[in-house]
Amino acid sequence: MPNQNHKVKIIGAGLAGCEAALQLAKRKIAVELYEAKPTQKSPAHHSTDFAELVCSNSLKSFDPHTAHGLLKEELKLLDCQLLQIAQTVKIPAGGALAVDRELFAKAVSAKIKAEKLIEVKNEIIHDFDENIPTIIATGPLTLGNLAQNLEQKFGGNLSFYDAAAPIISFESIDFNHAFYASRYDKGDVKEEVGLFQETIKCSCQPVGATALGRPKEKNTDYINCPLSKIEYNNFIDALTSAECAILKDFEKSEIFEGCIPVEIMASRGLNTLRFGPLKPVGLIDPKENRRPYAVVQLRKENVQGTMYNIVGFQTNLKFAEQKKVFAVIPALKNAEFLRYGVMHRNTYLNAPKVLLPSFQTQKYKNTFIAGQLSGVEGYVESIASGLLSAVYLSANLQNTKISHLPFTTVLGALTAYITAPNKNFQPMNANFGLLPPIDIKDKEKRKAAYVERSLASMKEFLGI
Repeated sequence: MPNQNHKVKIIGAGLAGCEAALQLAKRKIAVELYEAKPTQKSPAHHSTDFAELVCSNSLKSFDPHTAHGLLKEELKLLDCQLLQIAQTVKIPAGGALAVDRELFAKAVSAKIKAEKLIEVKNEIIHDFDENIPTIIATGPLTLGNLAQNLEQKFGGNLSFYDAAAPIISFESIDFNHAFYASRYDKGDVKEEVGLFQETIKCSCQPVGATALGRPKEKNTDYINCPLSKIEYNNFIDALTSAECAILKDFEKSEIFEGCIPVEIMASRGLNTLRFGPLKPVGLIDPKENRRPYAVVQLRKENVQGTMYNIVGFQTNLKFAEQKKVFAVIPALKNAEFLRYGVMHRNTYLNAPKVLLPSFQTQKYKNTFIAGQLSGVEGYVESIASGLLSAVYLSANLQNTKISHLPFTTVLGALTAYITAPNKNFQPMNANFGLLPPIDIKDKEKRKAAYVERSLASMKEFLGI
């Protein structure tokens, strides 16, 4: 039977809030889920659906021998709901789990609305009652007076910037200067071809796709736009001399390194981008039969392949400047921008001073913080924090104690990091550097050992 005596309030229907709501409902706990949309949207949001992916449609690697892939394996063991949904709307992206962001948001929204124990309330919440069991998951774009009230009650409220990359039309890519490939030929060709054949059956097939052809004998997860040395230098000159958008006073703060705008990276040195998002390693230009000097990668944004994201091109350039500067790239000289890159404010709490490893606040036992507001960085990390906050809140309601996750798991290590004393705290995402080291010199063998230890620790923790 539903536990109405323990109705929980969740503020924010983003990734963390939705995962938390579904986890609580699974545990027969009634939820009131508060979401500002459609009453009000932040400058970075466009959809009225829940769990909107703002910056990218990639949930990063699913290779278990990477930190992000291992995190996903751990979350599978924890019965993560949003990852299950992501699998139903995924699109090929090499070794990454990328989704059709529109279908993903709609699928999450439908699941939330179909759950009888979740009551959705479209309201802007300006404050919270510390006596009511609450998960605050308003994300880095907290609206209204809630951010100020969080700062007043907890202190140490910080801000950093986040930047979203542009999205362009498939039809506008010049394939005289582009080719299909994933780095080192990684990717599932059969899956790509199958999904692409499905698009032929619908009216939204990309114009010219059949004529252009997607070679079955090659990986086609990414479109690559090669640059010669002269073309690369011209692009850097245009990028570093372009005009940026004027930021509002409240947004003038330190930029978080994980979301550096492409123009800022370019200003750090001529070859910075060549060793960053434009690195050509693992790619061979079939026209030249050699590795390009530099390469801009485009990643599919939706199942139909009508939209592509310019990978790593988070930017704060003015819209007119984006069109002018990115047209210097030969393959994008006629690019049609479906959505320009934007930059917006992100807000997070100084987690070491505010949170316990349970995502429960140190000050108020009924109040939990989840998502990027808690100091985790990344889509899957936000989902994970929502899951854990729901698990620990549920245990708190039942006066049950749950041990903290082992530090030998990625999720346990990340949780430990954001809640450990740290004078210079900044948001953190999943990485092997968080884990207790294993003394194996061979890199691949060391990764394999991390994976084996982590999954064994998680299974032992869960008793499976």
